[in-house]
Amino acid sequence: MKVLFIGGTGVISSACAKLALARGFDLSVLNRGRRQNNPGGRQLTADITDPQAVGAVLGGERWDAVVDFIAFTPADLAARLPLFRGRTTQYIFISSASAYQKPPAHFPITESTPLVNPFWEYSRNKQACEECLLQALRREGFPATIVRPSWTYDETRVTVPVNSAKNFTLVNRLRQGKPVIVPGDGTALWTMTHASDFARGLVGLLGHGGAIGQAFHITSDEVLTWNQIYETVAAAAGAPRPKLIHIASDFIAACLPEFTGGLLGDKAWSSVFDNTKIKRFVPDYVATTRFNTGVAQSIAWYDADPARQQIDAEAEANWDKLIACYERGLTQARTEFGHGVTG
Repeated sequence: MKVLFIGGTGVISSACAKLALARGFDLSVLNRGRRQNNPGGRQLTADITDPQAVGAVLGGERWDAVVDFIAFTPADLAARLPLFRGRTTQYIFISSASAYQKPPAHFPITESTPLVNPFWEYSRNKQACEECLLQALRREGFPATIVRPSWTYDETRVTVPVNSAKNFTLVNRLRQGKPVIVPGDGTALWTMTHASDFARGLVGLLGHGGAIGQAFHITSDEVLTWNQIYETVAAAAGAPRPKLIHIASDFIAACLPEFTGGLLGDKAWSSVFDNTKIKRFVPDYVATTRFNTGVAQSIAWYDADPARQQIDAEAEANWDKLIACYERGLTQARTEFGHGVTG
């Protein structure tokens, strides 16, 4: 089967490329060729935002499946359609489970859950991309399939809702016994999916004619609270029992606006997914990597090379400032309500 990945060097796309190659697919990867972690397959080098350059690289080739990992706005897709119209039997768009209704009205979340996210522009853009593809499907039979990952990670990621892009920052903080911020009371339910597990579902959909016009989320069936997730990370890091500081998500977002979309638009709410549909279309799909195993692999990856252990001092200073503000407010509230100052 002849497959083209647009992107191919990110967390989930690298895992999907690795599995596709292992299963014998004829894989080409289209990107700018700037990253060192190309997963293999035939490299096609062009900037996807330059249709003329992409057209020249693709030539007259046709594909059994194209997977677009890096379309984020309807304008992105509007530029893609002329490139792949009539040239692929299936076009898989990687959307996001964060586009589902926030807050969720019922559980578990299924593919028919409304796409309504008033908090996060990223999610609204993904929803608009889906609608663009569905219009093309209805109007001209464009062979679209939509896939919605939830929070997916690999060995390079330590996935908690309040962390830095320099992921080792939280690990180091836990090892030092410093307090860490948990949104809400830490009991929201969440699903963490390892990229290698996501890949099984995605690769299973490649060339699947019945998947045209369908949407799927692909997640683990393991459900954990945020408290459990932080505690699992600490255990994997060999850190003491973590000092969890529970702060309301809207308070966090008011103080650190960069967390507004990711928290209020996603991680502040419980997210439990029904994977019946992907299992029906891909019968051998099963997520086998439990979070304690996956995060232990992540910690080992960071520990293997000190150069990876970058610390975001600015982020830590902001977390300390937020915790101090919260604790001062809590102390003042106890005083004003006549409860005195307690531990």
